[in-house]
Amino acid sequence: MALLKKPVKTLIAEAETRCEGIDAEAAQARLGDANTVFVDVRDVRELEREGMIPGAFHAPRGMLEFWVDPESPYYKPVFVEGKTYILYCAVDWRATLSAAALSGMGMEKVLHLRGGFSEWKKAGRPVGEKPAHRDKPEQR
Repeated sequence: MALLKKPVKTLIAEAETRCEGIDAEAAQARLGDANTVFVDVRDVRELEREGMIPGAFHAPRGMLEFWVDPESPYYKPVFVEGKTYILYCAVDWRATLSAAALSGMGMEKVLHLRGGFSEWKKAGRPVGEKPAHRDKPEQR
């Protein structure tokens, strides 16, 4: 088996130098702020199993760059200029890579949640359920 020239831990360490983190206490203080958007980059199964930060927007890691770019056919208007985005995942690896990618695309106010959702939950911070999908009618 060939060894990787750049393992994932190196990618994450490099990404940390290109983006800024925020701790859970400071992030919680921004909950409900109209100029702050929490972005959950985890897989939908993780959201269903563990919940998410109340009010967060789900943007799967694999689609994030496409959803952020206004020139992309997949653009989501939640990503407007002038807001601060706090990205998070389970332990902060995917969020760090995501924040570095968005910073590299030119987004200025992108942070990653240090310790991720697992640290958020461990500290007893608020957790909500994954919202129902908007395109599907509610099940009764």
